[in-house]
Amino acid sequence: MKILVTGGAGFIGSAVVRLAIARGHQVVNLDALSYAACLDNVSSVADAPGYAFEHADIRDRAALDRIFRDHAPDAVMHLAAETHVDRSIDGPAAFIDTNVTGTATLLQAARAHWQGRGGAFRFHHVSTDEVFGTLGPAGRFTEATAYAPNSPYAASKAAADHLARAWFQTYGLPVVLSNCTNNYGPYQFPEKLIPVTILTALAGDPIPVYGAGENVRDWLYVEDHAAALLLVLENGQVGRSYNVGAEAELTNIDLVHKICALLDEMRPKNSPYAAQISFVADRPGHDARYAIDPARIRTELGWRPQVTLEDGLRRTVAWYLDNEAWWRALSTRDGVGRRLGRPG
Repeated sequence: MKILVTGGAGFIGSAVVRLAIARGHQVVNLDALSYAACLDNVSSVADAPGYAFEHADIRDRAALDRIFRDHAPDAVMHLAAETHVDRSIDGPAAFIDTNVTGTATLLQAARAHWQGRGGAFRFHHVSTDEVFGTLGPAGRFTEATAYAPNSPYAASKAAADHLARAWFQTYGLPVVLSNCTNNYGPYQFPEKLIPVTILTALAGDPIPVYGAGENVRDWLYVEDHAAALLLVLENGQVGRSYNVGAEAELTNIDLVHKICALLDEMRPKNSPYAAQISFVADRPGHDARYAIDPARIRTELGWRPQVTLEDGLRRTVAWYLDNEAWWRALSTRDGVGRRLGRPG
């Protein structure tokens, strides 16, 4: 299969690209190379015979038409998006522009390609559990959960989900959708909780934890997610959505303590890293709890995560310790090391 992956130089997208190439697929990596993208994320496959890179923006219809014409992909995996909640609080317009307008533009280009080519085709729209809003202490999101986004980011992704569904219902475009919980692992841009915790701890700086740190997330190792995404692309039922979660819930403060304990073991210093934890003002609209029920993808497609949270955190901390050159090169990019998401 030849797969067009949008956002393939980002965190999750690059994991998909690496796995798809390893499994023998051809991959066209389309990325605008915005602040969170890094071609080093795919350097291990850059010379593979089945890999091609296109520097383009999903909002640019002419560029999309050329890429579809030149590469004639059998499928699209759409991961390109603005994703950081805090940035969406500071600047929501960019999220609407990329996640909503960009998705609509890509859907139209994919539809034109599909209608002109004949034969099998798939469009996999990749989304987030944040579209469902927040949970109380019990319950989990299912594919039937009503949408109730609470941040500009979540609202923009919810809109993109609805567009993908509409292009299936109205035009018959063969769309599959997936919504995942929080990802973590190698190559995650240092603005999200886990890499921020690791890098601020190593720098000897205060480790910021929002509010009391009681927000709960279900943590999914990125390589498990990549495997789930390829499975949905290949075998998911057209018009259907699949929730992808690891059933590994943890409060933010407990997660930070686990990372600090791993650093105490793997990069010890005179005082425990947990002494650097600093509670900071919560961000607006901070969802209390996310939890995914992955019963559909488990029952219909046979997917289960292979990496436990304990093993995944150990792998992740080790990766950041071993790849200082990677994250050092990103440290001067916009927003890194600066608190975002505090509107005036």
